[in-house]
Amino acid sequence: MNARYQGGSQPRSPSYYSATIQQESDYPQLQDTVDVDVAIIGGGFTGVASAVELAERGLKVAIVEQNKIGWGASGRNGGQVTGSLSGDEAMRKQMRNTLGNAVDDFIWWLRWRGHDIIQQRVAKYGIACDLKHGHLHAAMKPAHMAELRSSFEEAQRRGMGEQVTLLDAAGVREHLATDIYQGALKNTRNLHLHPLNLCLGEARAAASLGALIFEHTEVLDIVHGDKPAIVTPQGRINAKQVLLAGDVYHKLEQNKLSGKIFPAMGGIVTTRPLGELAKQLNPQDLAVYDCRFVLDYYRMTADGRLLFGGGANYSGRDSRDITAELRPCIERTFPQLKDVEIDYEWSCAMGIVVNRIPQLGKLSDNVWYCQGYSGHGVASSHIMGEIMAEAITGTLARFDTFAACKHVRVPLGSKLGNPLLAAGMWYYQLLEKLR
Repeated sequence: MNARYQGGSQPRSPSYYSATIQQESDYPQLQDTVDVDVAIIGGGFTGVASAVELAERGLKVAIVEQNKIGWGASGRNGGQVTGSLSGDEAMRKQMRNTLGNAVDDFIWWLRWRGHDIIQQRVAKYGIACDLKHGHLHAAMKPAHMAELRSSFEEAQRRGMGEQVTLLDAAGVREHLATDIYQGALKNTRNLHLHPLNLCLGEARAAASLGALIFEHTEVLDIVHGDKPAIVTPQGRINAKQVLLAGDVYHKLEQNKLSGKIFPAMGGIVTTRPLGELAKQLNPQDLAVYDCRFVLDYYRMTADGRLLFGGGANYSGRDSRDITAELRPCIERTFPQLKDVEIDYEWSCAMGIVVNRIPQLGKLSDNVWYCQGYSGHGVASSHIMGEIMAEAITGTLARFDTFAACKHVRVPLGSKLGNPLLAAGMWYYQLLEKLR
């Protein structure tokens, strides 16, 4: 028997997102035996997005979630949907073996496909998730401007001329009431949103299409073979196919998956409502992150709070005082917010892959897995949900492109992996200082 889906059922984190849920989930615990086409472990974006895709294709689907839908990183992240890919250069190098000269077009498609899926799904199912357009990728030093200029030029070549603008320092000050940036790439194709409400809304969409959803249901084992199944304390799901979509939150199938993905803890806070000051600080209501390896990211919420995240703890352990860590970053960015009240703070465990390429694969003939977005999960998880649904229904080309990628597997799992990640990020931060 495999190690279990990690720990017992837990309440939602006390975040701004959980305090502003449009419609809380209330799905039953599995207490019987059910039969479906596809059983999905994990009720975050990967699991829920895959369920919608599969249900739209006419398959009977069941989702099993140990806690609540959107309980993990899917319901706690910064809410930014951007065209950034953490592992794009590693993808380009490895996928060239499969795709040849088409690799650049494929990576460009990956940058933007998630945006299209999310917007179409929000419109189709009427999901209220504060979806807005507009983003700044901001330069903290002159060296960053060369990267932004390269991104701008590629976007121009690929027909995004009206959606991207390269700003100098004065141009940034017209968009943000701060002096810390040398310039920025403004992108109106990028999105920001309330991720927990999106995830909950997509779960409702899946349920409306006939998907079964079970919360507070721990997975004890995955049965392989001709008749795969998921075993829980009080029930069982027999399926033709199983998709393991728990990212960094599970401990299942450790004989094949341990040492491949590691938790990094990010902290996020939201201020009190800022009223008119919110419009003064960020008049165009843009999401923002900077160009550093370990970056700050922020945006305004629908009720005018500053939602601000930054840093990452690669030890895999939570920060002891998120507000104390982020307040200096907030005040450096916006001195106008010195000593501002912080109403919410919470952490978010991101699944980090050493080479930053999402991991898609098979554990046996009819048991699949999909994980590892390395801090870019909102858009990537929706793309991977589409790719996994294609693969499960017999179209394997895009799945095979990812499955062919080689990944580092660290001995001793997180005991060695997290210290190695921490050392690697220290190295990159040192390089950052030298740029």
